[in-house]
Amino acid sequence: MRTRLPIDLVDPETPAADLESELATLLIDSVEGGASVGFLTPLGYDDARQWWAAALRSPGTLTFTARVDGRLVGVVQLNLVGMPNGAHRAEVAKLLVHRAARGRGLARALLERLEAEALARGRWLLVLDTETGSPAESIYQRFGWTRVGSIDDYAGKPDGELIATTVMFKKLVRRPEALPR
Repeated sequence: MRTRLPIDLVDPETPAADLESELATLLIDSVEGGASVGFLTPLGYDDARQWWAAALRSPGTLTFTARVDGRLVGVVQLNLVGMPNGAHRAEVAKLLVHRAARGRGLARALLERLEAEALARGRWLLVLDTETGSPAESIYQRFGWTRVGSIDDYAGKPDGELIATTVMFKKLVRRPEALPR
């Protein structure tokens, strides 16, 4: 039986004082590990911290964190679509698990918590993009995501090499007939 891991939703009004620092360290670990998450190496601590400072307070963005023994080891974000015709969908971003904490079910726990919150907010269609052929793509497929297609030369790996990205989606409920008005 799987152990339930506590996943916290960050309060954008009052994030923990050291959260930006912890997230910066996690982001740097991910980039140094080769994850294509928007940054090139070397990623400096100040740049990573500044990015998280803005991301944590971005309107319409929910951030979920995972801790093991008090240490922040995982994060994922849900970006809510702000337009009325997209009130049923959201984008998943920045699913990061520290390299030393992988294989413990953290990615699954983060995504399950994110999906529950998305549904609670009426967001039943989720989309994302991830590096084609990466371990992340396999993880999403295992968790029920559907591959739409890929785009060549979409982004750069941390070393700058251009790579393809795979676009994916997941429906959390059966499609309603229309958007609520």
